[in-house]
Amino acid sequence: MDTSFLTATALAQALRQRTVSAVQALEAAIERIEALDGALNAVVVRDFERARAAAAEEDEALHGGDRRPLLGVPMTVKESFNVAGLPTTWGNPGPQTQLAKHDAVAVARLKSAGAVILGKTNVSTNLGDWQSVNAVYGRTHNPWDVGRTPGGSSGGAAAALAAGFVALELGSDLAGSLRVPAHCCGVFCHKPSHELIPARGHAPPGSPELSVGVDNDLAVVGPLARSANDLRAAFELLAGPDDAKAIAYRLALSPPRHKLLAEFKVLVLEEHPLLPTSSDVRMAIRRFAKELQEAGCIVEGSSPLLPDLAAVAETFTWLLMSFLGANFPDAAYNVRREKAAQICVAERGPETLNLRALVASHRDWVRAHRIRTFLSHQWRRLFQEWDVLICPVLPTTAFPHDDTEMDRRRIQIDGRPFPYGLQGLWAGPASTCGLPATVMPIAMSGGLPIGVQIIGPYLEDHTTIRFAELAEQEFGGFVPPPKYM
Repeated sequence: MDTSFLTATALAQALRQRTVSAVQALEAAIERIEALDGALNAVVVRDFERARAAAAEEDEALHGGDRRPLLGVPMTVKESFNVAGLPTTWGNPGPQTQLAKHDAVAVARLKSAGAVILGKTNVSTNLGDWQSVNAVYGRTHNPWDVGRTPGGSSGGAAAALAAGFVALELGSDLAGSLRVPAHCCGVFCHKPSHELIPARGHAPPGSPELSVGVDNDLAVVGPLARSANDLRAAFELLAGPDDAKAIAYRLALSPPRHKLLAEFKVLVLEEHPLLPTSSDVRMAIRRFAKELQEAGCIVEGSSPLLPDLAAVAETFTWLLMSFLGANFPDAAYNVRREKAAQICVAERGPETLNLRALVASHRDWVRAHRIRTFLSHQWRRLFQEWDVLICPVLPTTAFPHDDTEMDRRRIQIDGRPFPYGLQGLWAGPASTCGLPATVMPIAMSGGLPIGVQIIGPYLEDHTTIRFAELAEQEFGGFVPPPKYM
């Protein structure tokens, strides 16, 4: 039985029915990685022998009638998660000799559900790029075109899924680190509402092992897969308070708003006020909007209730960059603070804003947070009228590898250069106010996939995932890259 492109739920069912054993499924994944990953460099930490022992145990459990939802399903996780006995480097040389003693909470939940973790996938250095390259493990390539990025920072995860190495992955997202790789590689992901999935054990080297290295009000942990149904299954296993954190409440998630695709009211955006969208991405979104309309959805391209996306972008920049600046070494931080002090007060360009936000005071952060509170209220009003918002993930398809200094990089949008960092604008609407966002593939252009974000109201994760499930059933979803079929 060829398990290469089975979904995780289909593979789990085959394992329960004894059509394939856990050992056979694992060996098929290992054989495929060893044969094909040389060109991709996606699975950079391999734990095959321990996985073989775990798979043998899972076969015994299956034989004994154990019916845990992922029992025997082989998978990988993003390198930035602690897995007991494996290094966690975040792409930084040196810490690869230090092995984690405990699993991250999300990893432990997947193992408890029966998943067999066979290794870890590549990331960008410190999870800080929309490429996945670092000095420890090198560069990961896109399965659709090895000259292009698979996205970042969960790029190895998306590449492994698209190439048929595993059926399920675990990643994280601060400024698109789940969503950009899903778009670039043509797979699905879900960025959950903030704080629904514990991030304990997802921390950079040098942090206390059971800490949360990205415990700010923007970052989340979430699944990637090749189907929306797998996203739902993984989300339900991963979500829930971390009992080791002093969370005194439990979050009650709303069910999906609708059962049928035709019942959804959909607001579709194809342009950002601060950045153009390439013609191929714009046309793909228009075709998708037309298909939704023909399927019976109410579809519009504007709403007076939509928050000001320029204000969202500025607020997101202040919140994001001030958090990143807090982790800068003192010398590097002081250099940037001196540069920011020399900038004319009237100057308002995006690169100027990034620098000022990087060295923002707590006073600046509090002001940005107040604006976010107002924006959150606006999103609540919008989603009283609309069920989901459809918008781009990136303004282009996967871009070519670029090793120049990040502040000097440019992206080409229909032949015009724009600052590299502006790509992150489309991460802002969901990240700033902690909204759920599901990404699904909708089209191909020039041999590269195009995905869209499906953004919904806070804590209504089941609505965005259900919309993706219904759209996938109606129009299709993941297709394998030709070289990996």
